[in-house]
Amino acid sequence: MKIAIIGGTGDQGLGLALRFVKSGEQVIVGSRDIKKAENAVKLIKDMLNNENLPNLSAMTNEDAATNGDIVVLTVPLQAQMITLKSIKEYVQGKIFVDATVPLEGCIGGKPTRFVDLWEGSAAERSAAFLGKDVRVVSAFCNLSAASLTNINEDVECDCLISGDDNQANTMVMELAEKISGVRSIECGPLENARIVEKITPLLINLNIRNRIKLAGIRITGL
Repeated sequence: MKIAIIGGTGDQGLGLALRFVKSGEQVIVGSRDIKKAENAVKLIKDMLNNENLPNLSAMTNEDAATNGDIVVLTVPLQAQMITLKSIKEYVQGKIFVDATVPLEGCIGGKPTRFVDLWEGSAAERSAAFLGKDVRVVSAFCNLSAASLTNINEDVECDCLISGDDNQANTMVMELAEKISGVRSIECGPLENARIVEKITPLLINLNIRNRIKLAGIRITGL
């Protein structure tokens, strides 16, 4: 199974690519600029101290979406729609994971504030735009880039997953648990992404207030 990381040169995308490659998954790093994707691949190889990684490749976003079995969107809010428009035709019939969080910081405001979207959540906006033939799942919103790129340590955070297709949810949950330390929790239908996405600015606030970078969330009693 090939995992295409769209916007894989940013902190979140790079961190996910790094963790999936380390776990042995086939990973494609996508970018609008192929050179940036190639640079990200080189950086991952350097971080893993391994120049021979046949399970890692660089492509444009369009080619990555075409070749990926599961497509993961890891762009900031302001780039979400323009990126969706560029790959819409290539993700039909696939599982599409949206890790976008509507942070005010993406549009010039405070990173600890959430932007309310007309569709309810960033993941629901993706679902509305991509159409019924794309199985959209909300995941990875609450895994910090700092934790993901702290490659020698486990990621001490639960991955909260929402989606309307049970099979797609299960596949994404299994993928998330390839990341050492992560436990997947299914949170119900995609509309619950409205709640889950709002946790991220809270975690950012906790990081700032406590002068840390690795704040995560654990759900107890399950």
